[in-house]
Amino acid sequence: MSLRDLPSVDRLMQSKPASTMEQDFGRELTIQALRETLAEARSQALDGGNIPGTDELLETTRARLVDWLAPTLRPVINATGVIIHTNLGRAPLSHTAVEAIQAVSQRYNTLEYDLPRGTRGMRDQHAEHLLTLLTGAEAAMVVNNNAAAVLLALTALARRKQVVISRSQLIEIGGGFRIPDVMKQSGAKLVEVGTTNRTHLKDFEAAIEARTALIMRAHHSNFKILGFTTEPSLAELVELSQKHEIPVLDDLGSGALIDTAQFGLGHEPTVQESLHVSTPLVAFSGDKLLGGPQAGILVGRADLIKRLKRHPLARAIRPDKLCLVALSATLVHYLKDEALQKVPVWQMIASEDAEMQKRAQGWRDQLGQGEVEPARSTVGGGSLPEETLPTWVLRIKAEKPDRTAKTLRENNPPIITRIEDNQLTFDPRTVLPDQETDLIQGLNKILPERR
Repeated sequence: MSLRDLPSVDRLMQSKPASTMEQDFGRELTIQALRETLAEARSQALDGGNIPGTDELLETTRARLVDWLAPTLRPVINATGVIIHTNLGRAPLSHTAVEAIQAVSQRYNTLEYDLPRGTRGMRDQHAEHLLTLLTGAEAAMVVNNNAAAVLLALTALARRKQVVISRSQLIEIGGGFRIPDVMKQSGAKLVEVGTTNRTHLKDFEAAIEARTALIMRAHHSNFKILGFTTEPSLAELVELSQKHEIPVLDDLGSGALIDTAQFGLGHEPTVQESLHVSTPLVAFSGDKLLGGPQAGILVGRADLIKRLKRHPLARAIRPDKLCLVALSATLVHYLKDEALQKVPVWQMIASEDAEMQKRAQGWRDQLGQGEVEPARSTVGGGSLPEETLPTWVLRIKAEKPDRTAKTLRENNPPIITRIEDNQLTFDPRTVLPDQETDLIQGLNKILPERR
């Protein structure tokens, strides 16, 4: 066969398989795929390869179309034991939040409509009332993530002015979010005080001058400083700020509304604690320990929140209807004192290790292989560094664990695990109950020879 034997696009389009592809994928996309398939076949032929027949060309084209349109954002089974897994979408939403998203997304809604008046409304109202009710803050607003919340606060309150912060808090978290870079982007001037390990209140006071607009505290989030260390407390910073009439911005990051210490973990600073010492402005995430959708939340004094809402940047980083309805549903769980039962992140944190042992043993019984062993789960998401929870895992030996793990990721749904001591390790703490059947079916399919 020669290159002349390759069919034209027009000829292929007259075939029944191409007609089916046109119905499934549209005419223009089908033609584009056929052209790329033929170009690939010509290139292979010129390199000495065989020229594929018509059936093979059409099969390759369909596979190409399927690959082009296959979603890359997909649900997965998280068997890693990392509860707030940044790479896997952080916090899964509660069933109530998902139902609320579905109801609002399929219909017109009251995003910016005032029903009683029949006039235009403000999207800020939907979550603000719940946030103030929950935290006791005077006012609140929501943006699309916490980095945006910090950027907005710095831009609106300290542009071309100074922000004082301890050197020990010039943090970088995942994705390259660096406090110094955010300050530079906002137009605020960074004023570092203290040393890497020790900063005193007098360092802050000595740095305050006429151009100082903010005092900032940034939660360490994903690291600890141990040994000969000291930092002024938030209460001390607030007292200093009141003396000089300069607001404090407290970047909490994780958004904890429940004390993590009650579950045997270290204490993660909560939003309520920050507001309890009259912190003027607190920023935190919606999709970490709060357990809701991606969002940045600002709570605090009404006059400061009002300035942030009026800033032009606020429109560019505002949340959409799906974020607001999911966040509102999540906040209601806290207000009804049912977060431990309804919010998946807290369900996982609160689960006893005996329950994990029972689930892992059930998996082993169904698979007929592996060993159930004690292990540790982690919270993740830049929260509680080095803190872990006791759990039980199923470990399965594999001759080539990396290759098997790759095959697991190719499953539908993908199964994400971790490898320890050349064994595949599956932690039930982060496997949602309604995913267990898919997990067992996937393992049975991928590891049939080991049963």
